[in-house]
Amino acid sequence: MNQPIELSPIQNRIVELKHRKNAVILAHYYQRPEIQQIADYVGDSLELSRKASEITAEILVFCGVHFMAETAKILNPESRVLLPDLNAGCSLADSCPLTEFLHWKRKYPEHIVVSYINCSAEIKAISDYVCTSANAIKIINSIPKNQKIIFTPDQNLGRYLIQETGKEMVLWDGVCAVHEAFSVGKLIELSLSYPTAKILAHPESKSEILKIAHFTGSTTAMIKYVVESPADTFLIGTEAGILYQIKEFSPDKHLIPIPTEEDNTCACSECAFMKVNTIQKVLDCLQSESHEIILDPMIQYLASIPIQRMLQLS
Repeated sequence: MNQPIELSPIQNRIVELKHRKNAVILAHYYQRPEIQQIADYVGDSLELSRKASEITAEILVFCGVHFMAETAKILNPESRVLLPDLNAGCSLADSCPLTEFLHWKRKYPEHIVVSYINCSAEIKAISDYVCTSANAIKIINSIPKNQKIIFTPDQNLGRYLIQETGKEMVLWDGVCAVHEAFSVGKLIELSLSYPTAKILAHPESKSEILKIAHFTGSTTAMIKYVVESPADTFLIGTEAGILYQIKEFSPDKHLIPIPTEEDNTCACSECAFMKVNTIQKVLDCLQSESHEIILDPMIQYLASIPIQRMLQLS
C-alpha cells in the first residue's frame, strides 16, 4: 500500500464528524478517490453488504448508489442509512420496474427468481435469491438442477452464468449502461498496441468482450488478479473508479481503461450515477443527517430473506 495521504480540510471535517456522531462510511470501489480515502470500508457489493450487516453504528453513510444504500438499510434496520445524493441511481436497477417485471414474471409460474443485487428493494422482495457478481456462480450452482430460474435484471451477467454453470435461465432484458458501452473494436486495437497486456472484464460486459478477456470477475476479483499477476500491463473493463484501489495495492502496474464506443478522449468509462456523490455532499449529509433511506417495513422484511440467504451461501 502507498503511504497515508494528507487529508483536505473537508476530509478532516468528515473524519471528525463521523467520530462524534458514531457514524461509519461505506464506499464502493467506483466512488471518487477522495471519498474512498475517508471511508471506513471500501469494497464491492458483496463485501459492503457483509459489513453493513455487521456494523453497530448510529449512522451509516453509504457512498454508492441507491440500491446499495437500500441493501444496507435492509441488513441493518437499527442504523440510520444516509446517501450523499438521492439522485445516485442505477441504469441497471432502473431497467427493471416492478410492475413490468411482475407482468412478465407471470409467464413463468414454475420459475424461481434470482435477482442480481443491482435492483430495487421491491424486486428483491419478490425474489427467492439475491446474488452479486462475486458469488453469482455459487448461488446459481446451489439451486437444484431441475429448478427453473428467472434471472434479473442483467442479461449480460445472465448469459455469463448460463455459460459457467450450464443451467438454462430465462433472462430479463436489462443491462448496465457502463459495461454495455465498452468497444470491442477499440479493445482489439489496444491489445495490438499492448500485446503482453492482460485483459480484465466484469461479467456485466457484453459477451464479445468476455470472449476476449483473459480474466472475468467481480471488482474485488479484478484487484486480486492484478496484485497477484506477474504481468505489468492490464486493460481494465469496468468502471474507472476501480483504478484508484488497484493503484493503491499495485502502484507500479500499468493500468489502461478499456474505451467505450463514444469515448475518444480519456479512454475510460465512468458511471454518472456513482460520480453524483462528491466529498462536499458526504460532508453535507453527515452534518445535516439528511437524505435518509426509508423503506416500507414489509418490503424491508421480505427483501431481507433472499439477501440473508445469499450471505449464508456465501
